[in-house]
Amino acid sequence: MKIEEINGDKFKDMIRVASHRIKKNSDFVNSLNVFPVPDGDTGTNMSLTFASGAKAVNENPSNSVGELGKSLAKGLLMGARGNSGVITSQIFRGFTKKIEPQTSISARQLADAFMAGVETAYKAVMKPVEGTILTVAREGAKAGNKTANETNDITEVLKAVILASKKALANTPNLLPVLKEVGVVDSGGQGLVFIYEGFLEGLTGEVAAKDIYTPDEAEMDEMVNAVHHRAIQGQVATANITYGYCTEMMVNIAEKKADQKTFDYDTFRNYLNNLGDSLLVVADDEVVKVHVHTEHPEKVYRYGSQFGTMHKIKIDNMRVQNENVVNEAQAASNKQSKRPQVDYAVIAIASGDGLQQLFESLGVTFVINGGQTMNPSTQDILDAIEQVNAKRVIIMPNNKNIFLSAEQAADVSDISVAVVPTKTISQGMTAMLSFDPAADLNTNKKQMTDALTTVVSGQLTAATRDTELSGLKIKQGDYLGIVDGTIKVANPDRLQAAIQMVETMLDDETEIITIIYGADATSQEAKSLEAAILAKHDDLEIEIHEGDQPVYPFLISAE
Repeated sequence: MKIEEINGDKFKDMIRVASHRIKKNSDFVNSLNVFPVPDGDTGTNMSLTFASGAKAVNENPSNSVGELGKSLAKGLLMGARGNSGVITSQIFRGFTKKIEPQTSISARQLADAFMAGVETAYKAVMKPVEGTILTVAREGAKAGNKTANETNDITEVLKAVILASKKALANTPNLLPVLKEVGVVDSGGQGLVFIYEGFLEGLTGEVAAKDIYTPDEAEMDEMVNAVHHRAIQGQVATANITYGYCTEMMVNIAEKKADQKTFDYDTFRNYLNNLGDSLLVVADDEVVKVHVHTEHPEKVYRYGSQFGTMHKIKIDNMRVQNENVVNEAQAASNKQSKRPQVDYAVIAIASGDGLQQLFESLGVTFVINGGQTMNPSTQDILDAIEQVNAKRVIIMPNNKNIFLSAEQAADVSDISVAVVPTKTISQGMTAMLSFDPAADLNTNKKQMTDALTTVVSGQLTAATRDTELSGLKIKQGDYLGIVDGTIKVANPDRLQAAIQMVETMLDDETEIITIIYGADATSQEAKSLEAAILAKHDDLEIEIHEGDQPVYPFLISAE
């Protein structure tokens, strides 16, 4: 099928199906993590990032591709999680900037947008690495650009982008030796291929049987929420609400009953369209979900019941809801205006009540709950910056996969923000010891960053699969000792693995060992580890803390 133009409706379909495709395949993308540890979350991060962009597009009533592109870029920016999510947001930031003036786009303009996206993404990464999502994006864009010189068929351009992206993805192990060693392709590049495939499927409507796009209940709810949000935009005054009852129902058309009418989507939708506004009808072969604002919800239900069994009936009085929202917003505004401003604030990212208390005891102002397996978004970090209400803010990501989100938040914040590049919880705690509330922002950033070299960080976790890496044969379930980002130990016994890891962390200058035990470990295990260390190194000072962190039974630092 030849297509020479992408209008707003087609663009929305492309974004929606791409979001669905990366979500559906997020577990597979996660499985491509080089390290066999439970925090391989590239697929999750890309899925959540793109879902944020798709939500923003869905909430925009415009039919202009350029206007929808602005919403996509903003949604991706604020929803970006992890380095893969941030790079994805940058690819489409450049992409959407190129199409911003257009109400619809041609094959040539689409190809130009892909090229612009690659340029923006490469500029956003300080040290671009080949064999990653960047390589896949570049090779796909080059092929799309070449094809656009030969045809005005958008489907051919997209097919060329996908084919070249897949070839580049298959070649990533030849560019990054660690990928070849483990036997995987780049996870971020694979995620991008899924997004591009979703674009083509959304554009043409031609989807393989196994990949047919059918919204699940959660996605249906999201569509309903988006339509509802659009409907009440600008209606601050309750009196402005024309149709006062937000009415929802689900009709099971597969459960046949006596005198049941045959469902026809257009007839069904046209009837309900005359009963109110903000209508959304989502249907598959079994279920029809309806959302409509009306003054007569009983007519909606009466009509729907003719086509099947009714489920999940819901009516909300929007006039009452609106009054409550206005009152709550005013109360929040009053509370915000009374919050005292402080000169300095430090924000750390960590997961676990114990870790939160440890950071607060060191002087951290606010701890964002996140880290391994749940990287906070740019918006989450911006919300924290706003909440601390400080003139200057320091952010400690405590995870290398949160760097770019933190830096992106710092870039768009209205106040002065510095990011200290802490890769681990241990580094974050060490950095805090160098924080000086009397120093300026740049001085603090330098002092805290310089302090990171004084600590060795160890993390103990369980392997999620069999593999061989850096000469170590790893079996699923083995406990891995990771020291400053490198797997040093693999042992089926947790205590022995921890002891062996500590041994690799020590040198002649080591004086203090700090053991933080997580949610899956006990204080008795930590004391057993302490005893084993002191049996060999009785000159060391050892501190034990309860961290409650997930994924890692032990976090250990040597200083």
